[in-house]
Amino acid sequence: MRSFLYYALSLLVLPFFLFSCKKNPTDDDGVNNSTAKIIFKYKFDSAQTRLNNIGQPATISAGRAGQSPVFNALSSHYIELAPSPLTPLGGGVVAYRAAETTAGGSNAIDFSQSVKKGNGEVFHEYPINKIPAGSYQYLRVSLAYQNYDIQFRFGGSLFTGTVASFIGFNTYISSFNVKTQPLTVNAAKPQGFWAFESVGGLVSGQAPPGSTTVPNPIFATSPIPSGSCVVTGPFLTAAGATGPLVITGNETQDIVITVSLSTNKSFEWIDTNGDGYFEPSAGEAVVDMGVRGLKPFVGL
Repeated sequence: MRSFLYYALSLLVLPFFLFSCKKNPTDDDGVNNSTAKIIFKYKFDSAQTRLNNIGQPATISAGRAGQSPVFNALSSHYIELAPSPLTPLGGGVVAYRAAETTAGGSNAIDFSQSVKKGNGEVFHEYPINKIPAGSYQYLRVSLAYQNYDIQFRFGGSLFTGTVASFIGFNTYISSFNVKTQPLTVNAAKPQGFWAFESVGGLVSGQAPPGSTTVPNPIFATSPIPSGSCVVTGPFLTAAGATGPLVITGNETQDIVITVSLSTNKSFEWIDTNGDGYFEPSAGEAVVDMGVRGLKPFVGL
């Protein structure tokens, strides 16, 4: 009888012992030891709403034209999770900051170490256990470099060319390939430096200050410095409803955030002859190369 009782008690105690020895994501020391990550990946959407600098829908002004470029690659300089529209730039959780250098004299993004990724590709991962528990309403992504294909007209025929566009606050560039042709710079370049490769060869130039659109719907309460490219957008559910990113501190699964960027006629020029085609040979100048909005989808 006694042996049977011991046997029965052992069956009751064993599951409790096994359960109590199971580690929780947050141990007794209060530290979340989970390896779960936030995974950021790009999406380039030519049908996404075209916004202006203050996050409002924008059309193309008279005398101008635009096209939606086909993106090859993009790099970012900075990622931040902002709790509210009152959070100043840098006051949220900084999940990424790219390598910088003073090789060109002033502080600049080090282009040689930039992470360049294409549509649907992961460009950064960040441990969730480094993010304080709470709600985060906005994502800020400072864009640094774009590489995309556009169409242009020459001699009555259409051709495809490749644009390399540097839209970060300042970028130190040694040398790089626009598509197949190399360009040597060995200098720091402010926002708006560009290079264009086509059948006609390779040319480069500098856009005027302030000509790069940087959508920020919370500009009134949380402005960004002039000359930066910190694009801002409210977090959305996978279904597209506005809703904060909530971090509990007990996450055990990765969270995927799709950073959807509007490329809706983001390449804009002065259309001198009104035909809607980009014709550099006719003296048509590019006036804007910035993206046209950011939608961060949680779980998409």
